[in-house]
Amino acid sequence: MTTDFSSLNLRDEIMQAITELGYAEPTPIQSGMIPLMLTGVDVIGQAQTGTGKTAAFALPILHNFQRQKNPQALVLAPTRELALQVADSMTEYGKHLNIRVLAVYGGQPYGPQINNLKRGVDIVVGTPGRLNDLLDRGVLALGDVKTVVLDEADEMLNMGFIEDVEKILGTTPPERQTALFSATMPPRIRSLANRFMRDPQSVTVKRSALNAVAIEQRYYFVHESHKTNALTRLFEIEPIHSALIFARTRAETSTLANELVVRGIPAEAIHGDLDQNARERVLGRFRSNQLKVLVATDVAARGLDIDDISHVFNYHLPDDAEVYIHRIGRTGRAGKTGIAITLLSPKEKRRLREVEALTKQPVKEMKLPTTEDIANHRETQLVEKLKVWLGRGRYKRELEIVQELIDGGHDVMNIAAAAIKISRADEKQRPIAEIAEVKFEKREHGFTSRGAKREPFGRREESGRAGKQRAKGSVAHEQGMVRLKVNKGREHSIRPNDIVGQIAFHAKITGSVIGKIRIEDKVSFVDVPAELVEQVLKHSGNYKLGKDKFSVVKAQERA
Repeated sequence: MTTDFSSLNLRDEIMQAITELGYAEPTPIQSGMIPLMLTGVDVIGQAQTGTGKTAAFALPILHNFQRQKNPQALVLAPTRELALQVADSMTEYGKHLNIRVLAVYGGQPYGPQINNLKRGVDIVVGTPGRLNDLLDRGVLALGDVKTVVLDEADEMLNMGFIEDVEKILGTTPPERQTALFSATMPPRIRSLANRFMRDPQSVTVKRSALNAVAIEQRYYFVHESHKTNALTRLFEIEPIHSALIFARTRAETSTLANELVVRGIPAEAIHGDLDQNARERVLGRFRSNQLKVLVATDVAARGLDIDDISHVFNYHLPDDAEVYIHRIGRTGRAGKTGIAITLLSPKEKRRLREVEALTKQPVKEMKLPTTEDIANHRETQLVEKLKVWLGRGRYKRELEIVQELIDGGHDVMNIAAAAIKISRADEKQRPIAEIAEVKFEKREHGFTSRGAKREPFGRREESGRAGKQRAKGSVAHEQGMVRLKVNKGREHSIRPNDIVGQIAFHAKITGSVIGKIRIEDKVSFVDVPAELVEQVLKHSGNYKLGKDKFSVVKAQERA
């Protein structure tokens, strides 16, 4: 086993670059792959992100580099972010060779990429779709390519790029060297290797254990229907600088992000339906701290180069325990600690055991913050904020107002209490989300949960006879709430989130203050706080379901 880079006999220009970067000892994948690739054989590297695989293929390519008219090497990557990372790394490693590396990917103008290709490029790193576009335009020549690298081949398969990859490989010389890297080896990837590679040598690097010091892993038992409420409670208590929440589907990321926004948590979804420009804008806001939360699918999060994520949330556990490791590895980077939190429904308990078996680390069960915990936390934050302002002493005009009130006969203690009361007014717009305890009852073949009634995603809807009885009248079931009627129902495909989102947006109120919602065939009913009724009714002409407007009026008593 190689113990340092000097024993690899790489050319001096490369050794100078990696020494300047502070690299001394190769990682296991580098020790296994570099000597093989230097001999020119085809190679398969099975290793995960973060194992140093970019240098494992970049350094041999650079060692064999000779200036020629057309590209000498081609690297295929599944995402724009990964393509840019690889291109940047290869430029760094080859800086003393004056290497010309070009990253090509969709969502960007063709002009600059085509101009660079015409001027001459040594290494092209790109996504399959854009590479095929450039081939079809006749501006990318791959006839002289000596090495082709397929980076994260399993992700290219998951994203539907394999046909594009096969087409690209068909345009390269048959005598080329091919290096394939993949965290997993599904049958389609093995078939690709059998078709396009010549007696490939394999190097498999097992994932090292997670850094238990850097990542604190926890889970909270919660009913599926209360997961959004659980998130809201955790965001009240946790010291979250920036968070990445993983959901299963594109639709779920959008729904969850919208629900968090109406609850006062700045969030945006990132998924495959976003074009490249929109994706870059979202990531730019996240990196500049204009945005606190990203809700993403696993595929959309691939290649995200963000080191300062304080929390990773698993809204659902992934089916594959390896994916869990990929997810939580996005926190606890760059020497910082991170927190990985899983919202675990009873049916996901078996998958948690699989995660613990793979990571060889226990995931700690925790209890969600109670209503009292959150109320105390809010008061503590308020007191701390007051202490900060008292220490600053920058409230000259406010002191004058206090003196005026004292001169008017008011007690100074009452003035202070009234001022604090006003400062806490926004708490009424943030009621503490309801959570039902998950209880287990033993059965012959294991455990089943009981507790909360099944609820739709993000908003509880009344059901059963009691719910129907309440829906008949104009009196809301919760004290301080008023029942309103919406002139759209089930047959119009209206959902609870449609009602919450429209009322919260147009009436400019926090979505979390909206109470029970019941959807009937032709109409729906929604409870809102009494003090906000006029504000909601005033905007009745603005509410829309798609292109159709819907009205909101006070519910009338029925016989």
